[in-house]
Amino acid sequence: MEKTSKMQEEKHLTGTLVLSVFTAVLGFFQYGYSLGVINAPQRVIEAHYSRVLGIAPIDRSAINFTDTNGSVIFPDLEELDVGKSTLTLYWSLSVSIFAIGGMISSFTVGWVGDKLGRVKAMLAVNVLSIIGNLFMGLAKFGPSHILIIAGRAITGLYCGLSSGLVPMYVGEISPTALRGALGTLHQLAIVTGILISQVLGLDFLLGNDDMWPLLLGLSGAAAVLQFFLLLLCPESPRYLYIKLGKVEEAKKSLKRLRGDCDPTKEIAEMEKEKQEADSEKKVSIRKLFSSSSYRQPVIVALMVQISQQFSGINAIFYYSTNIFVRAGVDQPVYATIGVGVVNTVFTVISVFLVEKTGRRSLFIAGLIGMLASAVAMTVGLVLLSTFAWMSYMSMVAIFLFVIFFEVGPGPIPWFIVAELFSQGPRPAAIAIAGLCNWTCNFIIGMCFQYIADLCGPYVFMIFAVLLLGFILFAYFKVPETKGKSFEEISAEFRRKRRSAVKGPKAATELEDLRGSEEA
Repeated sequence: MEKTSKMQEEKHLTGTLVLSVFTAVLGFFQYGYSLGVINAPQRVIEAHYSRVLGIAPIDRSAINFTDTNGSVIFPDLEELDVGKSTLTLYWSLSVSIFAIGGMISSFTVGWVGDKLGRVKAMLAVNVLSIIGNLFMGLAKFGPSHILIIAGRAITGLYCGLSSGLVPMYVGEISPTALRGALGTLHQLAIVTGILISQVLGLDFLLGNDDMWPLLLGLSGAAAVLQFFLLLLCPESPRYLYIKLGKVEEAKKSLKRLRGDCDPTKEIAEMEKEKQEADSEKKVSIRKLFSSSSYRQPVIVALMVQISQQFSGINAIFYYSTNIFVRAGVDQPVYATIGVGVVNTVFTVISVFLVEKTGRRSLFIAGLIGMLASAVAMTVGLVLLSTFAWMSYMSMVAIFLFVIFFEVGPGPIPWFIVAELFSQGPRPAAIAIAGLCNWTCNFIIGMCFQYIADLCGPYVFMIFAVLLLGFILFAYFKVPETKGKSFEEISAEFRRKRRSAVKGPKAATELEDLRGSEEA
């Protein structure tokens, strides 16, 4: 019986399903590429900014402290730092404006996804990616700092929409048995994008003074590929059935995605969701926060997004080259690429782990590992001046930090939000979760460099304290969603809410009564 069930699950993985998931996650590939591409060519682009802005690099040792008469003068050293401050500001904005675009557009994900449908929405937003990448690719032909900032902002608009639409689409077309594994592919696409951008960012490839505009704009090619492949992908059966009431079209779409598998069970699930969605009507963002029935899953959805970003991982992605320099690494760019390789390998491993072990346990294990790594990283950086070998400890800690992130805190927040909510509130929930994720992303991108300058080697202790809080929250509040239908997950939150209000005994009686009514 178990063998038959397994064979049935394998049949679910049809060519159309594989194509649809691959095409959708190309949006996350572009997200990952945009995260990583700005790292390796930092010095080259900063030097170009200096030339465009007329900021000459200041060599304090070469400053002449006497006038023509030989009298000693005391220059205003604060004025000498203006150029450096301006350059830091423009660079931080170039890094973080990407997240501002994501913050703005992620808030509209629910409306766009419902108005156009999942596939047509992904088709439409690709235009933003193409325009943004053209701006960056042509940066040398105009005011480079303006074109790069504008291009990354527009690309961020695309990624904000895509980071909501993709999990929504993939979660709705995936069989329950494969939903976690296919959901993990979002993170695999991100880390693959980061790795490719890091390799192409080597100075003998595209990360040099001649080719860096092409490096920045190259993810536009993935946008063009995604655009044409989306024309071959079926619309989400759940969207067609539940939102539009197009039963026959939903069945045709499901047949394309599942092949010869019997769709009766999934159609029955959709019918249950439709009844729930009809009773709820349209769930607004305001209702998500005001209704007691949604409060717990909303808090969980927001906290998993906050924990992903405030874990410190984007500090590694954005500024890993600088961190390796501080750790005394001779070739920091290659060390950063090594992080990308480890990132990718362990994301592949997590694809298999997430359906074996479960979401909650992997999420907590990953956070605990990151906490230990952050402490080790801090110790290594603090003692580096005393013991030279501590640079190796810092490097190992960075690699472990990334490994534990990819085990759980990296991939799980992207798809667990879609699992926590039924069809009615799902678009609004994904919108606010996306806004939360991008807001935290922006805060890290904009502030980390300043905080790192202020705190020095102790900067990752801040993340260690935050990680401890996230571990405690996940242990007490995050539910296990592995192998459960959307209705079962929703029922689990209802049970917890009843337990909190009525007490354990009353909750059990209510559940027994509900079970007898269903029988």
